[in-house]
Amino acid sequence: MKKTNFFKTLLLAGSVFLGQNAFSQGIYLKNFDKSVRPQDDFFKFVNGNWLKTNEIPASESNWGSFSELQEGNQDILRQILEDASKRKAQDKPKGSDLQLVSDFYTSGMNTTLINEKGIAPIKEEWDNINQIKTTEDIQKTIARHQTMSVGSIFGFYVGADSKNSKMNAVYISQGGTSLPDRSYYLEDNKKFAKTREEYKKHLKIMFELFGENAENAQKNADAVYKIENRIAETQRVRTDMRNPQKNYNKRSVEELQQMLFNLDMKKHFEYLGAKNVTEVIIGQPEYLAMADRMIKDFSIDHWKAYFKWKLMSATASSLTDKIEQENFRFFSTELNGVKEMKPRQKRIIQITDGALGQVLGKLYVEKTFPPQAKAKMMEMIDNIKEALAERIQGLDWMSEETKKQALIKLQAITPKIGYPDKWRDFSKVEIKSDDYVGNLMRLRKFGFEYNLAKIGQPVDKSEFGMTAPTVNAYYSPVNNEIAFPAGILQPPFFDFKADDAVNYGGIGAVIGHEITHGFDDQGSQYDAEGNLKMWWTKEDREKFEAKAQKIVEQYNEYKVLDSVAVNGKFTLGENIADLGGVTIAYQALQKHYKKVGKPKNKDGFTPEQRFFIGFAQVWRRKYRSESMIQRIKTDPHSPSEFRTNGTLSNLRIFHEAFGVKDGDKMKKKEIISIW
Repeated sequence: MKKTNFFKTLLLAGSVFLGQNAFSQGIYLKNFDKSVRPQDDFFKFVNGNWLKTNEIPASESNWGSFSELQEGNQDILRQILEDASKRKAQDKPKGSDLQLVSDFYTSGMNTTLINEKGIAPIKEEWDNINQIKTTEDIQKTIARHQTMSVGSIFGFYVGADSKNSKMNAVYISQGGTSLPDRSYYLEDNKKFAKTREEYKKHLKIMFELFGENAENAQKNADAVYKIENRIAETQRVRTDMRNPQKNYNKRSVEELQQMLFNLDMKKHFEYLGAKNVTEVIIGQPEYLAMADRMIKDFSIDHWKAYFKWKLMSATASSLTDKIEQENFRFFSTELNGVKEMKPRQKRIIQITDGALGQVLGKLYVEKTFPPQAKAKMMEMIDNIKEALAERIQGLDWMSEETKKQALIKLQAITPKIGYPDKWRDFSKVEIKSDDYVGNLMRLRKFGFEYNLAKIGQPVDKSEFGMTAPTVNAYYSPVNNEIAFPAGILQPPFFDFKADDAVNYGGIGAVIGHEITHGFDDQGSQYDAEGNLKMWWTKEDREKFEAKAQKIVEQYNEYKVLDSVAVNGKFTLGENIADLGGVTIAYQALQKHYKKVGKPKNKDGFTPEQRFFIGFAQVWRRKYRSESMIQRIKTDPHSPSEFRTNGTLSNLRIFHEAFGVKDGDKMKKKEIISIW
């Protein structure tokens, strides 16, 4: 599940009678492959027929349970937006939720007007870039683009201070490239070599579509690639980016300036409108120092080309059909293998959710999220936290001193369910039915200024990090909170009609996953208040890291596409969370049965077996090969097959439920258990 600096995200032997129904009490029986033994490959046992009979839609890079649920949510959002668009003007006064979402949606659907305007909506900024003459102009452009959410050579954002989590701070981080990962520029193999050549062609075509002649387009494309390739050489690898201590380097503005020769950071913050910045947390100091040197290493014309490209890239999907199609051809088809664009309506619904998610989400939950769902979730969360507390107390490798701190942190975890307690007010943003790009830019500026106002202010713990219709969940180390948007609280994750075993195997394992993120290799470095502060004894930490290394080694053995290996170190946090999530959800289910009584078998499965089936069916998914390669390089989650089999093959409780014996493929030679 989602992960950024502050969010860590998700999700008997012999034959078993499968029953006749396609869907029975939360279990999708028609998806099973009866020819596969659960002791050999549980992922295919539960999902094999689905894998055989379902094709990835031409408009998708992968397809699975998340995708199917997102499709259902899209239908609900479509109905909301269409109904809002049909309302009379007097029913949606300026600044109202209905006016905001309906006019934004209408502006995005008006392709005739968008094509007529061409690149005119960005002409003013294009002209600004053409006026660059000095190093100071370059810096002004970097700052201006940051206020517009246009990518630049380094990132600027505001968030909770990782060592003073009650207060917001300014962060600067590496950035600047356009391909998915630095390896796409630097790795010597045929696949990435081809991608690099296609990217260079794409750059030239885009410059031509924005009005440059062929000669200038080629020069600009070459300049952009040279700058981005240099940036890639200086970036940290993703495994190093997972080290929160290494990424925390607080400096005063004066100390920061001593690192730099070309950038004036005091002026930079003034250009951003952040005039009272006294301290900055630098994620990668060596990167920022090299980026500063690059200002003079490349010519003014090179930087003009680079800034134009970043502007084009940030707006390409909202301009003319030809520009949007070329943008899709490279970033979706070449990089992800996607064959065709989603229908315009689907694209605009997704963009509306991203741009006005707080407003649209409010309308969404009114239709989809009953109060009893929240109550049921709270009950499950309490049970799962109680189960983890018992497991911590029973750990034979952890001292009492560290256990005490772990239990304090566990009890302090705050759950957020469905939607925020208070919705952000967007009523002052001007949204016009005939100005799609303008709407996007005004919303980006609004978002930037909203975050800018947080500098030096207390952290608002009530903020919700995802929109309500999102099919995902997250754990925030600095807030020590778990969150579950309304969008994921539906089948197959959460089903009112399903029995407890399936729900605990589905959403229960997700709850456990997010809670366990507080105790994975990264999250475990934050204390109960969300501060980056080691609360372990030295000996206990060493024991934990030794266990974690064994998980790294296990996942390093998994291969995709015959030759590409999972990166066990990069995916470690998610693998620990998967393993811990299933373990504590299972224990919570057993505690629940002691309170309410254990049900009879259904469909030929025991309650314990149904629990693991509920877990496995959540992860059914297929990937295009291009998408799988990108996932291995950029996604800290293991592919779904290994999230299922890799997790369950380490669990004795699973082995007992399905009679898995030594030598069966679903049993590791060395069983690793942490939480």
